[in-house]
Amino acid sequence: MKNIKYILLTAVLVGFTACNDEEDFEDQLDNPTEEVVYPDLTPGTADFSNYVAIGNSLTAGFTDNALFIASQENSMPNMLAQKFALAGGGTFTQPLMDDNIGGLLFGGNQNEDGSFGPRLYFDGSGPASLPGMSSTEAFAPSLGSQNNMGVPGAASFHLLYDGYGNPANLLTDPPTANPYYVRMASAPNATILGDALAQQPTFVSLWIGNNDVLGYATSGGDQTVAAITPQATFEGSINAIVGALQAANVQGVMANIPYVTTIPHFTTVPYNPLDPTNPDFGPQIPLLNSIFGALNPIFNAVDPNRAIVFSETEASAVVIKDESLDNISGTIIAALNASPTFPGFIAQFGLPAEAAPLVANLLGATYGQTRQANANDLLVLPSSSIIGTVNMESVAALMDQGLPQALAGQFSVEGVSLPLEDKWVLIPTEQDELQIATDSFNETLEAAATSAGFAFVDANSLMQQLDNGGYSDGNFILTSSLVTGGAFSLDGVHPTARGYALLANEFMKEIDETYGSNFEASGNLLDIGNYPTNYPPQLP
Repeated sequence: MKNIKYILLTAVLVGFTACNDEEDFEDQLDNPTEEVVYPDLTPGTADFSNYVAIGNSLTAGFTDNALFIASQENSMPNMLAQKFALAGGGTFTQPLMDDNIGGLLFGGNQNEDGSFGPRLYFDGSGPASLPGMSSTEAFAPSLGSQNNMGVPGAASFHLLYDGYGNPANLLTDPPTANPYYVRMASAPNATILGDALAQQPTFVSLWIGNNDVLGYATSGGDQTVAAITPQATFEGSINAIVGALQAANVQGVMANIPYVTTIPHFTTVPYNPLDPTNPDFGPQIPLLNSIFGALNPIFNAVDPNRAIVFSETEASAVVIKDESLDNISGTIIAALNASPTFPGFIAQFGLPAEAAPLVANLLGATYGQTRQANANDLLVLPSSSIIGTVNMESVAALMDQGLPQALAGQFSVEGVSLPLEDKWVLIPTEQDELQIATDSFNETLEAAATSAGFAFVDANSLMQQLDNGGYSDGNFILTSSLVTGGAFSLDGVHPTARGYALLANEFMKEIDETYGSNFEASGNLLDIGNYPTNYPPQLP
């Protein structure tokens, strides 16, 4: 028997109740809605009887900067499993958190640095951290292996690391275990890949590699925080993972890595957010231009692009530290000390002429690799809460050098008088590094998928489409805009439930293409409108 769906049946019923006269009703009877006949769903050659998902936060269902029950229920693998169940698929288990607050406890306590904290919610003006404390304990007994083996934070090589689920390794400095895997590792020396294979899957989804570049990007290209995985390490890891899946005669689908520069974490904060109508900034512009006016002749002599000027009529760019620039601290110090007008310049700040060498040294140290940002720079999302604030560590350091507190504060305004540090900005050279690595990693992923005969999803192209006009699915157009675009959650990195549904549809389309299933042709893709774009503060 054919699976028949009556399209717009609801619209007909609504139209019936809304008819204003007998003529409208008769017209509907004369022109009934045509039925669309879909073929029966078939898995083709795919065996979905035991589906296991392997990956990172995008597989786990991470959204709004946390993992919580509702987000896991709307994870992409769980959506896929529900459709697979219609084509011979079995049960699908997940390592559910204990609440809808999100985050983790470590020995009953939250991390003081705010990591693994509660989820974000929209408070009417922007993302805000949900009040409350998680009830999910990282050191609780393991739940054991699950069908969803997505581990937030995992990079390619972590799937093979046999200490990644050892709770003792959470206590090392730095930690070498992952608390999300600790919650489901079969043993302290287990590996994510080993636990996945031990379940004897017939079909897998493998989406890994994002974290091999993401940490470097979110740190503003700070190598001391997170480095891009070396190509040899990445390629060796992927080949080992896919080789093991091939040896187990597993079918599957893989996806590549999106350019991080297409996601709202890097595209939301403008390079020129300094508004002259802001009462905290506008009145300071004349003084700021006076200060930088003493430096601009030096900047212009080296590179006119380094000159810093704040507009009194238009939005101005923030001041940043660009580590790719030659450090001209010595040039600044020498020029200021040689200037006969510099002692008079610092007198306007109540400083004696004897302080000129001290101030010259401070200005040289601060502005040696400084410029204003431009449209080619990408500011990370958390910078929005930093720009325009007073850096108290800078204030203390300047006061230790002998500056009065008020003056130290004036020279410590983030992005204005104090250049934004590297961690807040992805400059073009860092973006180039990320794109080169991503392109190379994606070649490795596609080659591995082709060799294994797996379906392959071009997630990179999809994300670029979201960033360039949007992606249409049914009655919805999703874009990469934060909050309003519908595709990305409040952390600017991970999808919303609707975004995950969009991805699930793309995975099913590629599975259809490779294995001869017909999720799309049989009308069994997901209706992304059934999935939310945000979660309210209160969830059951």
